[in-house]
Amino acid sequence: MAENCVIIGTYAQTEMGHGTFLRGLETTATYDPKTQEFILNTPTLTASKWWPGGLGKTSNYCVLMAQLYIHGKSYGPHPFMVQIRSLQDHKPLPGVTVGDIGPKFGYNTIENGFLAVNNVRIPRENMLMKYSRVEPDGTYVKPQSTKLAYGTMVFVRATIVVQSARVLANAVTIATRYSCVRRQSEMKPGQPEPQVLDYVTQQYKLFPYLAAAYAFWLTGQTMMSVYTTSSSQISKGDISVLPELHALSAGLKALSSWVANVGMEECRMACGGHGYSHASGLPRLYANMTPSATYEGENTVMMLQTARYLMKSYNQSLQGEKLAGSVAYLSGVQPVPAAGRTRNILDLGVLCDAYRHRAARLVHEAAVQLRNERQAGKDQPDAWNAASVDLVKAAMAHSQYFVVKNFAERLTDSTLDSSISDVLTRLCQLHALHGLVNNSGDFLEDGYLTGTDIRQARRHINALMAKLRPDAVALVDAFDFPDGILNSVLGRYDGNVYEHLLEWAKASPLNKTDVHESYHKYLKPFLEANRAKL
Repeated sequence: MAENCVIIGTYAQTEMGHGTFLRGLETTATYDPKTQEFILNTPTLTASKWWPGGLGKTSNYCVLMAQLYIHGKSYGPHPFMVQIRSLQDHKPLPGVTVGDIGPKFGYNTIENGFLAVNNVRIPRENMLMKYSRVEPDGTYVKPQSTKLAYGTMVFVRATIVVQSARVLANAVTIATRYSCVRRQSEMKPGQPEPQVLDYVTQQYKLFPYLAAAYAFWLTGQTMMSVYTTSSSQISKGDISVLPELHALSAGLKALSSWVANVGMEECRMACGGHGYSHASGLPRLYANMTPSATYEGENTVMMLQTARYLMKSYNQSLQGEKLAGSVAYLSGVQPVPAAGRTRNILDLGVLCDAYRHRAARLVHEAAVQLRNERQAGKDQPDAWNAASVDLVKAAMAHSQYFVVKNFAERLTDSTLDSSISDVLTRLCQLHALHGLVNNSGDFLEDGYLTGTDIRQARRHINALMAKLRPDAVALVDAFDFPDGILNSVLGRYDGNVYEHLLEWAKASPLNKTDVHESYHKYLKPFLEANRAKL
């Protein structure tokens, strides 16, 4: 029925009182072996499903996540196929309460909904049983591994990395193009007003996010490729790749969506007053992207999941195990270079080494902090909570290292044209150097880099921006967003911003008449009453 569009579905997992903490879900599915049915209930107010897209008014079916109970024993959350509305008149079925949750920050064309169920019965076959199942007599058959469900989450989080890159690229395209149209002030007395993008301060606002968009674009491609390869292994029964894949996708999802959200706002402000207008396309872009820091796993929780894998890998390395994949570098923290050592901070190998050292050191220090909290008498959960700031910082450094390393490795492709390789190398250098300067304390703290290195990095950033300036428009054009997709007057490909900005304004519903009805109803009586007092 789904393939023939007879039914429309949504995924109902998040509850009013629980989101990221899946094990805390309160909705229950109790198996009745006599009738071979599951009895579904939302036993509390906070158990109500909240936020599923299309649930409010559109969906007639949902995949419902609920705690499975058999003979009074809980087996954790499982998915169930549930009809919630009639296929004849679309009214909610008996025992189902469903509706829209109201206006949101964005995505207001999608009716996110709420759902409560009261003793709703569904057949046993409506439980999705690819990995685990319930036999007719109530026997529970466990999955091969509890981590198998990670596969879908990894895919969704990998798509968020791709989405973050795309949305950031959208914002940078709009701001960069408009910065070439907009002219502002006199840089030199008597000279024509320069393009805003000729101001180095404007370049410093935009070019690092242009570089980040390329970095995450390439990271997203790598993540999707790794997922495809890993899915093939998993389908053959090899689930050894899942823990690393889960940790990597969680950290990159958080990092990319955080950077995209900050970058979009920077792009909006870089467009001045017009950036605040819906004509720019930026408010809609920001409102629709900002929930990515929360959905599919709240970002801080995602970083802590990555940190958990890093702690496990680090402890394995201390026991002499050889690590591979994204955590291979944890096999040893690099020694701190001797003071006065000279290095070419523009060299991508040097930059990758610096990011690797920083990540390894912060993972080591987070592990030490965790151990110290345990030795101070705290149990594991309290120790983890006490060290959580350091753990998130370590996971962030690990994720940033992966992005920089991946960007640098992609540049080794021998099929790249030399001119393209040159400009992409500048973007990679800018991305790495900007992150290094913004997190300079991490690199300076143990003496790995020196103050001279950081000052050199700042000078290189200015030089790189000057070299990227002539290619800026070409670099955003390379994203190949049609005007219809970009949906921005300021970011138009033809650069005819002001003519179309006026046309856009004239199309406002308030401009259908020269005198609005509110004048006759409110303003005219108010003005006449005041004139009468003169």
